[in-house]
Amino acid sequence: MTWISKTITALGGILLAHACYSAQEHSSLQSFRTTAATLASSSIPTAASLPIDIAIETVVATFIIVLGLVSGTRPLRPIQWRVWAGKLEREGAEGFMDNEGEVNKDYVGNPFRNLEARPGFVDVRRQRREFTEWVKSGGKK
Repeated sequence: MTWISKTITALGGILLAHACYSAQEHSSLQSFRTTAATLASSSIPTAASLPIDIAIETVVATFIIVLGLVSGTRPLRPIQWRVWAGKLEREGAEGFMDNEGEVNKDYVGNPFRNLEARPGFVDVRRQRREFTEWVKSGGKK
């Protein structure tokens, strides 16, 4: 995670901790008021709901935490095999770096290396390069 995403996540955590503390304080104050009201009268007290500002702070803090976590994730890998193989051929291992600049630990290399290692497999691109070099050299080996 980058320092920006860590900062956003920490800010959201602080807001969420404050919302939890506020909810706990509200609950303890309400239970104190309920106990005092019960002692003063014999009627059954009604429970007060959580104030709207605490609920809004909780939701906003949760969204900020999610924003920080999502912004710190590494880029997603392509879903389609052909797109992934194309990216692998163009960029190699550098195309699968994470946010810290290290090669992704899930990088397994060429997904088609078993097919290319077969003795009967024809590498058309290599043959095309060899043919182009042969033509440029004037047909000499």
